Amino acid sequence: MSRKSIIPPSPSAEAYKADEDQGEVFTREDPLTLFADWFELAKKKEPNDANAMALATVDAEGLPNVRMVLLKDIDAAGLTFFTNLDSAKGRELAANAKAALCFHWKSIRRSVRFRGRVAPVTKEEADAYFATRARASQIGAWASAQSRPMAGRFALEKAVAGEAARFGLGQVPRPDHWSGFRLTPSEIEFWVNRPFRLHDRLQFTRAGDGWTARRLYP
Repeated sequence: MSRKSIIPPSPSAEAYKADEDQGEVFTREDPLTLFADWFELAKKKEPNDANAMALATVDAEGLPNVRMVLLKDIDAAGLTFFTNLDSAKGRELAANAKAALCFHWKSIRRSVRFRGRVAPVTKEEADAYFATRARASQIGAWASAQSRPMAGRFALEKAVAGEAARFGLGQVPRPDHWSGFRLTPSEIEFWVNRPFRLHDRLQFTRAGDGWTARRLYP
């Protein structure tokens, strides 16, 4: 008895022909400006969390780890995200301050990859962002021993209740173990879907204060 495949079949020629022709999308010479344009489009089209990005790090044995995090700021200095510093990603970035990020926006059939060095944000930046979080999220930052073994869901709920009681109605300060990182890209690659897997790829590599660009085969 044959088992039905759970993997979708490769698109037919007719399906490929029906793909939307997006025209020229590499419309900027500066990659951060180009990313900003694409990000604005993604925020209008993507159903949920256009700022979600895959973060790749490596552990002490060189084994990669990847997980989804949320972009919280981007400027000329780089891309910023926040986390528990004692989490797996926090420990791995402290030991090896290099990482990769990937955005994939299915709604607009585009993705962007970043690679570069990572550095902690300042205490002032971490404090400012933490103050904008919902109170329950602030308490959760105190209660969760992120990435470490947990006996069960009740253990987390008990910790949350304990921290909520400790702070009462007062202000919830930022824990010392909770902060952010900024990835300063040395390489940025833009990808756009094209019919028949003949996609477009444009790679920018940092060169001094500027960037060099080159097209890549799909």
